[in-house]
Amino acid sequence: MIRKMFSVSLLLLALALVLAACWDKNKAGPEGSPATAAKGYEASQGASADKVTIKMMHLWPDVNNSAQNKLVKQIIGEYEQAHPNVKIEIEMLENEQYKNKIKVLSASNSLPDVGFTWAAGFLEPYVKGRLFAPLDDLLQDELKNKFVAGTTEAYAMDGQTYALPVELNIVPVYYNKEIFARYRLQPPQTYEEFKNIIRTLNEHNVTPVALGSKDAWTGSIWYMYLADRIGGPDVQDQAVAHSSFSDPTLLEAAREAQALVNSNAFIKGFNGLSNEEAKAEFMNGKAAMYAMGTWEVPNYTTNPDIPKAFKDKIGFFKFPIVEGGKGNVNDWVGGVGVGLFVSENSKVKEDAKKFVSFFVQRWGELSVTDAGIIPGTKVDTSSVELPQMFMDVLNELNNANKVILYLDVQMKPVASEEHRNLIQALLGNALTPEEFVKKQEEVLKAGK
Repeated sequence: MIRKMFSVSLLLLALALVLAACWDKNKAGPEGSPATAAKGYEASQGASADKVTIKMMHLWPDVNNSAQNKLVKQIIGEYEQAHPNVKIEIEMLENEQYKNKIKVLSASNSLPDVGFTWAAGFLEPYVKGRLFAPLDDLLQDELKNKFVAGTTEAYAMDGQTYALPVELNIVPVYYNKEIFARYRLQPPQTYEEFKNIIRTLNEHNVTPVALGSKDAWTGSIWYMYLADRIGGPDVQDQAVAHSSFSDPTLLEAAREAQALVNSNAFIKGFNGLSNEEAKAEFMNGKAAMYAMGTWEVPNYTTNPDIPKAFKDKIGFFKFPIVEGGKGNVNDWVGGVGVGLFVSENSKVKEDAKKFVSFFVQRWGELSVTDAGIIPGTKVDTSSVELPQMFMDVLNELNNANKVILYLDVQMKPVASEEHRNLIQALLGNALTPEEFVKKQEEVLKAGK
C-alpha cells in the first residue's frame, strides 16, 4: 500500500513538473502566446522595457523664439510622460550657431539622434554623406497624407525623403500702423509708392526699415523680392538650376538693391547688425518696417510676453509690384522652413523615428492655435480659432501664385555661403552689381 502511494506521489510530482515547464514556456512568449500578444501591444504603443535616451538639437533658445521653444518643451514633456522609459536630452542653439555646430558634428559622425535641417542645398551633403536616415517608411504608414502637398519633396533626394517639414513660411513686410498714420502713409501697392514712403520717413528722421544683414540671409530676402518683381517667379530658380546669373533682370535687381541702400532705406549700420538687433529696433517702435518670415507672427498675435498695445500696431503688406516687371504681387519669398531629421548612425534610430513621427503630428495640432505658426502638416482652419492677422497670412499662403525658396537654401553649401558674402558686399557697396552677378555665376558653376 505504501509502495502504491509512493508511486502515485511520484506520478503527481512528474505531472506538476511538466505543467510547470509548460507554464514557463508560455511565459517566455512563443509566437501566438498571451505573453507575446501583450508584448506586441506594448510595442504598438511605443513602449519598451529598455531605457532610451534620444539626443535632440534645436534652434529656438528661450530668449529668441519663446513660442517655438515652449512648444518643443510641451511636446517633449508629453512624449516622455507617455513613454516613461524614454528621455529626450535637448541642446538649444541660435540659428547660425546651430548651423555651424551641425557641420562640426557631421565631420566626426556624431550628429544628434534627432535634429533640424533646411531643405535642398543645405540637405544635400548630409544625404550624400549618408548621415541622415530615410524616413519614407513613416510617410507610407502613420504619416501618410498628413503633409501639405509639395512640402516633403523639398527634403527628398534620389527618390527618398530625409527630413519631415515642421514649418511653412512666407516673408511679408510688417509695418507699424501708428508710424504710418502719423505721416499719412498707406501700405504701398507699387514699388514707386514704397520708395516715396522711404523718402517721407527719412524726411521726418524715422528709420524706414529694420534690417540686420550681419546674418546676410536677411539681406538676400530684399534682393530676391526685387529679382522676382523685375524678372518674374522663375528667374531665380532657373539661375540656380542652370548655374547662370546671366539674365539681365538679375543684374537690374542688384542695381536696385544698391539704390535702396543709397536712399537710406535701411537702419544705420545694418550690415553690422544681427537680425535680433534689427528686430529689437522694430519691436521698440524705432523703425517703421521689417521684412521677415511668418515665424515672427506669434510676436504680433499669440505671444503673451508681447503687450497687446504693440500687437495692435502691427500690420503687414505684400512686397509691391515693379512697374514693367514680370513678377506677381502674389509671389512670395519663403518656402518650407526647417525639417526634422534622424541620424543614420543613431544607436536608437527606431526610437528616434517614433519620436519624430509623434513630434510632427503634435506640432501640427498645436502650432497654429498655441504659437501662431504655420506647420508643414495640413490644417483645417474651419475647426480652429485664430487671430485675424494669422488668418490673413494663411489666406495669403492659400492664394500664393508661387513661393520662391530662399536662394541660399536652394544653392549647394559653398555657393550658398558665397551668396551670403556677396549679398553683404553688394549692400555694403563693396561690389558693383556687375561684379556681384559675375562672382555669383562663377561659384555656381564650380558646383560646390
